[in-house]
Amino acid sequence: MNAVTRTLVDITTPDGTADAYLAHPDDGQPHPGVLLYQDAFGLRPHLKAMADRLAAAGHAVLVPNVFYRHGRAPVVALPEFIDMAARPDIVEKVVPLMESLTPETTERDAGAYLAWLADSPLVADGPVGVTGYCMGARLALHTAGAHPDRIAAAAGFHGGGLASDAPDSPHLLAGRITAELYFAHADEDPSMPEEQIRRLEDALTKAGVEHRCEVYRGAHHGYTQSDTAAYDAAAAERHWTELLALFARAL
Repeated sequence: MNAVTRTLVDITTPDGTADAYLAHPDDGQPHPGVLLYQDAFGLRPHLKAMADRLAAAGHAVLVPNVFYRHGRAPVVALPEFIDMAARPDIVEKVVPLMESLTPETTERDAGAYLAWLADSPLVADGPVGVTGYCMGARLALHTAGAHPDRIAAAAGFHGGGLASDAPDSPHLLAGRITAELYFAHADEDPSMPEEQIRRLEDALTKAGVEHRCEVYRGAHHGYTQSDTAAYDAAAAERHWTELLALFARAL
């Protein structure tokens, strides 16, 4: 494993300036780029630790504050341990932020993040990987569809609404995707019911996308997030095994 350097960076987007966290191996060499999309709770110490783990495995990892239009991170003040049942006020604060991200703003922002990675001397030339959690899984799928020339691998974990009935549902971009995909759903997740899991699988298969979709039995929405009540250590470690293997193959 590599020693890791951590920095905060600002990224110019068509709509302003996104603050972001960058983690990369501390060896002065360029490494494959990875874009890590947050869950609904935003850029915080836990997500930085996830980026550090990816960086230690040999990647240059960028974690943008996708809520930057509402302020720099942390946009919402959070407790060290997040239990939504005990703190329903957190949900009331983050839902409007989530709803403010449209497919159009996601595509514009992703273009800016990918351009920043392409210009950084810390990032190797070539394709980029993307991973996302909760709402970030949806952003990852949108990014893979909107920027197929840049994304070689995309993963999503406990994502919600990936294949809804909405006219802009991200699964409808399947025909544009050239990346290898991996999605791991939680079977205890009302935001991604069985019919949406099937619809996503069918769309990717019909489009000829190289992919694997799995359901982690007994896991709940948010199972990778160790600072939340939904955390499942076994499911989280399974996610790391699959994610690192995907990036090792594709990047």
